[in-house]
Parts: sequence; structure tokens; C-alpha cells
Amino acid sequence: MIPVPIPDEVLDEHSRTSPCPPSTDEEFTVFVHANHRRLLRVAELLTGDRGRAEDMLQTVLVRAYQRWNRIAQDNPVGYVRAGLVNAHADWWRRRSSWERPVAAPEVRSTVVDPAGRVAGRQAVLAALAPLTRRERAVIVLRFYEDLTVPEIAATLRIPAGTVKSTCARALAKLRLSPELADLPDDPRTEVRT
Repeated sequence: MIPVPIPDEVLDEHSRTSPCPPSTDEEFTVFVHANHRRLLRVAELLTGDRGRAEDMLQTVLVRAYQRWNRIAQDNPVGYVRAGLVNAHADWWRRRSSWERPVAAPEVRSTVVDPAGRVAGRQAVLAALAPLTRRERAVIVLRFYEDLTVPEIAATLRIPAGTVKSTCARALAKLRLSPELADLPDDPRTEVRT
């Protein structure tokens, strides 16, 4: 790992407030800096909402930090990714009892995006919105995170056959999605940011 220099005053404050040794903090800081953008994008694709994705990722990263000594040697990205999927499922379970969605206000943008990245991102989020939680998780893990069927099955704790059938159903829905019909076929117009 790349060592991250930490100022002495931060280390002094750290020694009084942190339950972990400084090397653990440094390792975790490097991990977060290296993977934050990718993990935030996974969370955003799962939730369809940037703010909720940021909150969910922050919660999962706090849990990962608390268990860092155990998960650092294994697969911390996989741990956080599975935590995001589980946190999203938990949110769906709790949502019906305390949150009522309302129609989103019309957003007018005066900024022109010549690359079409913003429009592409919104189209993907809109196309993913009608999918079920499991379908969305399988699609995000398969095509955004590029996991194999066995890896997805292990992450979601479902049989590999269920992953395949869920993926097939979700892809059939996405092929019919009008939001994706207008996206350019040019690979340089990448949706990931």
C-alpha cells in the first residue's frame, strides 16, 4: 500500500481519540481514497439517489472501519460491496414504514454537457428504477462491478441459477426500456464517472 503522510498534530489527536493504531488508520485511509468513487457509484446504482448512496456508503464504511483488522487481509472491497447490497435491502425493508416518496420536482439545467455523460447517467438510473431490488443488485454487480455469477451468488447469498435467471429477466426489462433507447452506441460516451 502507498503510505499516506499524516501530520503530527493529527497523530497526537488520534492517539487520544481512536481505538485503532495509526497504521490501521493509514491503511483504511488509503483504502477509502483508492475505492471511494467506485463504491459510491455502486451505491448510487443500487439506490438511484446520490444523497442516499452517500449516506449508505458512509454507514458501511464506518462498519468496515470498526472491523478493519479482520477484513483488511481478506477482501475489503468485497466486504464493503456486500455491505452496500445488504444496507440497500435493509433500507427497502424499513422504507415502507417511515418514508413516502413524492414526485421529483422538475429539474432544469442550463449547463450543456457535450459528452452526454450526465444524460447517460440519468438514463441508466431511470432504466434501473423499475427493476426489483434483486434484479438491480444482480445487474449492478454483474455489469458495473464485473463480478462472475458465483461471486454474485456469494455476495447476495442466493444460488447461481437464481443469479442467472434474475439477470436474464432484468436484461429483458432493460432491453425494452425507452430510457436506454436513445443512448449512443459509442463506447467513448462512457456512463461511469
